[in-house]
Amino acid sequence: MSIQTVSPRFAGLAGDSLGDDDLRPPLVLLHGLTFDRRLWGPVLRELSTVDPGRRVLNLDLPGHGESPRRESYLLNEVAPVIQEAVEEAGLRAPVMVGHSAGAVLATIYASQYPTSGVVNVDQPLLTTRFAALLHAHEAALRSPGYLAVWNMMAAGMQTELLPPEAQELVRTLGDPRQDLLLGYWEDVLTWSVDELTDRIVAGLEAVRATGVPYHTVFGQTPGAEYETWLTGLLPDAVCSVLPDSGHFPHLAHPRRFARLLADTARWPE
Repeated sequence: MSIQTVSPRFAGLAGDSLGDDDLRPPLVLLHGLTFDRRLWGPVLRELSTVDPGRRVLNLDLPGHGESPRRESYLLNEVAPVIQEAVEEAGLRAPVMVGHSAGAVLATIYASQYPTSGVVNVDQPLLTTRFAALLHAHEAALRSPGYLAVWNMMAAGMQTELLPPEAQELVRTLGDPRQDLLLGYWEDVLTWSVDELTDRIVAGLEAVRATGVPYHTVFGQTPGAEYETWLTGLLPDAVCSVLPDSGHFPHLAHPRRFARLLADTARWPE
């Protein structure tokens, strides 16, 4: 007779609550689109060594992993669900750590709810080029051949730069369902570039008003145009580059990334 285990639920989202409450701000981990919370495994193993006992809430986003699907994945509707999960887990003012689309959600969260900081992993927030790309391929994304578009994008993530075990993790955990891609990208597909930019700017201005630290972590040095744009909105934002790691710097350098998370124990100073 097999025994099935059920993951704990926080406001309906599957997740793992690790560590103990103490003076260190807790961490909330949000994975990227099409993946699930297991993608943080290498980081969590390193974190247990460099920052033992740190309170961490590692969630499956709606529609991912063991979390239930929704009719809508509009980001402004998903962010309150995450806040409910954080509250149900008993966390106060966490550091929001998000990879890719999870970083967008972490930023939205910080603009609306009490937060001790944001760690944005490889997610540029100036989305002009990305929006143009999605609009150019919208018909294909909405067709049975949508995976060709996703595969084109995935080819640019440079997973070949990752250690073999990390490459396998990315390969086996990815689940690029059409409902997820269209749902989480609906805002980009339906809003004009100007409307989308205005919304992003307003969100970053709200983050700036809170005074919480904002730390970006890229796999390669972002362009000067982007850095100028971001620091114009968040003058105190810090950018770290974990080189030669493509879209997954936290998997290419899990120990260095874990140390960066350990440093957030001193936020805010």
